[in-house]
Amino acid sequence: MAKVKPRVKVPKSASAGDVITIKTLISHPMESGQRKDKKTGELIPRKIINKFVAAFEGTPVFTANIEPAVSANPYFEFSMKVPGPGTIRFEWTDDDGTVYDLEKSIAVA
Repeated sequence: MAKVKPRVKVPKSASAGDVITIKTLISHPMESGQRKDKKTGELIPRKIINKFVAAFEGTPVFTANIEPAVSANPYFEFSMKVPGPGTIRFEWTDDDGTVYDLEKSIAVA
């Protein structure tokens, strides 16, 4: 499997009360468990990102439960009102319990 790599685009600064757009993408094959291996004919085990959470200073601002029908490399874009300076933590949870995470800070101008 290719290396799983999360990427996030967040403005470095904003004014308190501004609404910002956040974009996330994680490189992940999102194997549904319904395809067969071409060489062996056996089912390829399911391995998907099944949950995504973005939290500002510990308070969730966006969550998603993901199902097998989502394509590889899931992309999410959402808006958030900036309450003040702080850190946004992004977490993607895989079927096997692996958590991929990334943090981005926002300064208040």
